[in-house]
Amino acid sequence: MSILNWHLPARLFVLGALMLPPVAGGASSTADLLAQLIRIDTSNPPGNEAKIAEFLATLFRPLGFEIQIIPTPVAGKSHFLARLKGDGTKRPVLIAAHADVVGVEREKWSLDPFAGVIKDGYVYGRGAIDFKGGLATFARAAMMLAENKVPLHRDVIFLSEADEEGGTYNTTWLAENHWDQMDCEFALNEGGWVMQSDNGKVRYASVSTADKASVTLLVTAKGTSTHSSMPRPDNAIFTLAKALTRIAAYDTRPKLIESTKEFFLTLAKTSAPPLSTHFENLVTSGDPKLVAEADREISKDPLLHAIMRNTIAPVFLKAGFRGNVIPGSAEATINFRVLPGTRPEDLVDEMKTVINDPDVEVALPPASSADGARIRKYSEMAARTLPSTKDTELFRALVRNANAVWPGAPVTTYLFQAGTDAIAWRSRGVPVYGIYPYPISAEDLTRMHGNDERVPVKSLEQGTELIYKTLLDVAAK
Repeated sequence: MSILNWHLPARLFVLGALMLPPVAGGASSTADLLAQLIRIDTSNPPGNEAKIAEFLATLFRPLGFEIQIIPTPVAGKSHFLARLKGDGTKRPVLIAAHADVVGVEREKWSLDPFAGVIKDGYVYGRGAIDFKGGLATFARAAMMLAENKVPLHRDVIFLSEADEEGGTYNTTWLAENHWDQMDCEFALNEGGWVMQSDNGKVRYASVSTADKASVTLLVTAKGTSTHSSMPRPDNAIFTLAKALTRIAAYDTRPKLIESTKEFFLTLAKTSAPPLSTHFENLVTSGDPKLVAEADREISKDPLLHAIMRNTIAPVFLKAGFRGNVIPGSAEATINFRVLPGTRPEDLVDEMKTVINDPDVEVALPPASSADGARIRKYSEMAARTLPSTKDTELFRALVRNANAVWPGAPVTTYLFQAGTDAIAWRSRGVPVYGIYPYPISAEDLTRMHGNDERVPVKSLEQGTELIYKTLLDVAAK
C-alpha cells in the first residue's frame, strides 16, 4: 500500500522517523546499532546473552518500555523482554530475534569478526545476517514507535532470545516458564529471505510460515571386539560404513507443502527458462519423468533441494578407543531436517529399509539421557505443529509493506529450511512469520555461519522501514 493511502497519523509518524535523534549508546542508525551488537561476543557456547540484555536495557528503558531480563539456570545466559504498552483493545504483537551466534574460525576471516566493521556499504561481523541484523532491525523499529510517541491499540513486545543456536534454555524453556510474558496474537521471527538478483534489484521476498524440524537418529553397528591383528568378518566399523554408503546413495522423494508450492511457482515467474519450466513442472506436472527431471535440475541448488524434502546429514561418528583394538560397536549420528508433520518413528522405519541390515540398529537417542529426552520431546512437538495461517492482520501487513518497500517484487510464503525458535509459539497455536528483513545476494547468503559474514547498510535501512510500517499497520491507533 502506498504511503499516500495511509491514515494521517501513520504518515506523520513515518515522516517523523526520517528525523530521529540518535539512539542511546551513540547508535544513530540500524547499521550503527548492529555494529555495537556484533562487538558483544555472544558465540554459543557459552552465549553470554545477558550482556546483550543489559545493553538493550540501556536503549529501551529511557523510551518508556517495561523491561524484564529473565535469567536462565546458566550464569550469563538471559532473555530480554521490552514491552511498549498499548490501550489493550487488541492482543500483543511480538517481534523476536536471537542474541546468540555461532562460533568462528578467526584465521579464515579477513577482519575481526567481533569488531563490527562498517565499510564499503556493508556491516561485517559474526551475526550480521544471522541474526543480529534482525535483532538490530526489530529493535530500531520498536524503538521508533516510542520515539515517535505512536498511540497503540496493542502492546508491542520485543524479545531478544538466548540459546537459539543450540542449547537447553531457548524459547521453548522460556515458554514453559514465562509464557504470560511472551503470549501474543501473532509474532515475527527470523525465517524467509529477501533475495537480490545480480543487478541489485529484489527478486522476491519470502515470509516463512513453517520451519523444518531437526530430528536426530543414531545408527549403530555391532561386531566382535578383538585384537586388531585378528580381524573378523563382523567388523562394526565396516558394517557401519556399508550402512552409511547405502544412506549416501539414497535421497528422499520431493514432498511439497502448500507454502513450498507457492514459493516454487513464484520462482517460476521470476526465473528464466529452462529453470522456470522446471519450477512449474515440479508443482503442477503429473508426468513422473518431468517431475524427476525438475527435481534433478532444481536440486543443484542445495537450498532448494532442502526445502522440497526431508534431508539426511551425518554429523558425528564414534568408534574405537585404542589403536590395537577392533571396537565392538560403531555409531553414526544422523541429523534429519524434516517437513512439518513428519513423525520420528517413520524416519526410523525408512532408514531401516534403506540400510537393510539386521546387524545395524536405527533409533532415537535414548530417553534415559537428558539430551535424548529433550530431543524426543522436541521431535514429537514439531510433528504436531502446523504451519501458520496467512489469514491474519500481521501477514497481510507484511505483504502490503514489502510491496511498498520493494515495488514489483513478489511476496511468497516459504518453508524455512532450518529450524528457528518459532516452535515455542506455533506449537501453542500462535501464528509466527519469519523473515530476514534485509535484501541480500546469493553470495552474501553463503557467508552466513561462514567467513566474513556481512549485510548491506542500505538493506538494513529498508528492513527497518518494512518492520516499522508493519508495526504501525497492526498496532497503531
